[in-house]
Amino acid sequence: MSRPGRRVRDLGIVVGSLPTGPHNAITDVPGVLVGHTTVDDGADLHTGVTAVVPSGLGPGRWTLPAAVYAGNGHGKLVGSTQVDELGVLESPVVLTATLSVFRAADALLGHLMERRPDGLSFNPLVGETNDGHLSDIRRRPITEEHVLSAVAGASGGLPAEGCVGAGTGTTALGYKAGIGTSSRTVRTAGHTRTVGALVQSNFGGVLTALGVPLPVDELVPAADRTEPPGNSCMIVVATDVPLDARQLRRLARRAVFAMARVGASFSTTSGDYAIAFTTSDQQPIPDGAIDPVFAGVLDAVEEALLNSLFTAVTTTGVGGRTSHAVPHRAAVERLAAAGRLTARPYA
Repeated sequence: MSRPGRRVRDLGIVVGSLPTGPHNAITDVPGVLVGHTTVDDGADLHTGVTAVVPSGLGPGRWTLPAAVYAGNGHGKLVGSTQVDELGVLESPVVLTATLSVFRAADALLGHLMERRPDGLSFNPLVGETNDGHLSDIRRRPITEEHVLSAVAGASGGLPAEGCVGAGTGTTALGYKAGIGTSSRTVRTAGHTRTVGALVQSNFGGVLTALGVPLPVDELVPAADRTEPPGNSCMIVVATDVPLDARQLRRLARRAVFAMARVGASFSTTSGDYAIAFTTSDQQPIPDGAIDPVFAGVLDAVEEALLNSLFTAVTTTGVGGRTSHAVPHRAAVERLAAAGRLTARPYA
């Protein structure tokens, strides 16, 4: 892999005008932690696990209000129908590779059973994208230990981004992609609240930043044009805004809508899912107060998606296939020429 990437704000690329939380990450939402396990042998395996862990799930409160939205259902989001039916989340949200999703779900089930030894039914929520372009996905290398390590190691602060955890082997919009995160603070119903997003990017289209196309065939003329399989995106939205399941489904829809801002093609094989949950146990805000939350979701997801690409690094994987990182200088020069930057890091 090549040089480390940089978050888009470090390059003067600022999405929207809403303020971010202190880390500009999903972990700015109180009680939300993130953990990764990366499986990378430097050759044929580039995969892993990412866990979004609401620390408030535990004795006295085993569920949180939640919703799922499938922009396009070409995927394997284990546990989604119960979340959709009952409107609650009762496990960490685990992300991994397509053919490892079922082993990851079984591992997460074991974690839930250990925490509740008297339980007879559990609903682990596990999503995926297909990293088979760079990783030998048929080996299904993810084990129970990898999943439990990501959950147990989840912490606050700024999570690692780019080629880490479930994003180690993903490709999006023609470039190497991975995990990205961002947050916004919003004022609604008389309180300042936080909305955060974490994404696993692996979808097709033409990379677009702040309305400016950054096509790989122009910025990296020698890039491999092989279209990777899968073409999907997992989005996790967390907030401390008091919302019910119906309102959270509306947030999840906006999260998928934000993919269009960065140039997603929404192809037939793209499994585009958003999961939204709240950590609040207060009465839901009225619908008339929800617009600032929608705005926060759209901006946070857009920036998280951009971070997932700009923090990733060039990676060569199985079959000698290479996904190239976004060339920062070329991207910044194009954005500067369009008058979109707040700073000029390469001036």
